[in-house]
Amino acid sequence: MLLAFTACGSEQNNTEQKATNVEETAKEEKEVKDDGKKEDATTSENEDADSKEASEDNNFEGKTLNVVATSDSYVPLFEEFTKQTGADVEFLSMSSGEVISRTKAEGKPMADLWFGGGLDAFMEAKDDDLLEQYSSEMTDKLPAEYKDEDDYYFSKGLTVVGFLVNDSILQEKGLQVPKTWKDLADPKYKGEIIMSNPAISGTNYAALKGLLDLYGEEEGWELFEKINKNIDFYSKRGKDPQEKTAQGEFGIGIIPVDQKAFDAAEDYGLTVVYPEDGIPWVPEGVAIFKDSENVDIAKAFVDFMLSEKSQNMIAEIDGKDTNQLIVPDIKGLDLGLPKDKLIDEDLTTFGSDREEVLNKFKEIAGNKASEE
Repeated sequence: MLLAFTACGSEQNNTEQKATNVEETAKEEKEVKDDGKKEDATTSENEDADSKEASEDNNFEGKTLNVVATSDSYVPLFEEFTKQTGADVEFLSMSSGEVISRTKAEGKPMADLWFGGGLDAFMEAKDDDLLEQYSSEMTDKLPAEYKDEDDYYFSKGLTVVGFLVNDSILQEKGLQVPKTWKDLADPKYKGEIIMSNPAISGTNYAALKGLLDLYGEEEGWELFEKINKNIDFYSKRGKDPQEKTAQGEFGIGIIPVDQKAFDAAEDYGLTVVYPEDGIPWVPEGVAIFKDSENVDIAKAFVDFMLSEKSQNMIAEIDGKDTNQLIVPDIKGLDLGLPKDKLIDEDLTTFGSDREEVLNKFKEIAGNKASEE
């Protein structure tokens, strides 16, 4: 009986010990679980706080960004900005020359943001103290050649210049496809080349200035004088060279190379040529107007514009593959641009030399370059 009693007592103790162990384990697990919940709650609160703070930093709900833009094709980009910041975007299409003259005449900014246009106009606006200086982490990443050295304007992309060739026209006349600017100077192309007036077309002013930077003043002007002899007249519309070449009125058009040019080439049996001796280019400006009502929203838009997503959208809208130069490693488009052929241009004189360059051009072109 003593042995039986001892055994029973031992079993009872073991049972009580197991119960105690189970209770302690359950208690420990509950404490760990509770601590985990507290930690998760704290993390969630921190994330919510960070999200709220980030949202408040760029929360412009109920406000409006007024933009002067070169085209209404940028509506999807503006809608994305509204989606991210809450700010409505109202825009007005206007040429760069009109923007400057109207701003000067009214003595106040006509909008908050200036989106797109010829670089020479932005240079003039900076000299006239019409622009707001802005620097940020995003603008600091922009390559120096694609922004103002004092951060008064920035590039949203580049316009590059090349040739559009009507193969059928040249074949009929036994002419080869030109590969370089020097090829265009050959007398065999007389009457076959169309170019827009550089005094009207920013693209073709860029082409002319690019030639001078590529070959130097003396050789550059000599080359252009020879090309001029092959041009019957300078068109007043920037889109004429592409349209008239596609229609077969000319064999060669000097054009801005973009997706539209390649689409026209496919539709009409044309060839797009990047000049092998050098490709002229010009940045497309974006700037904030000084003393505008919504400078803070305009600054937020500049940073938004330089983001990867926005640059991909701009590349798609503009139909260009130069945005990879503005923001490296973006997806963008691929139109086969040989970036190593871009001319090493002196943009510091792009605006200051404009009047002198155009006066020389008019002297060479004579009555072939009417602006009326």
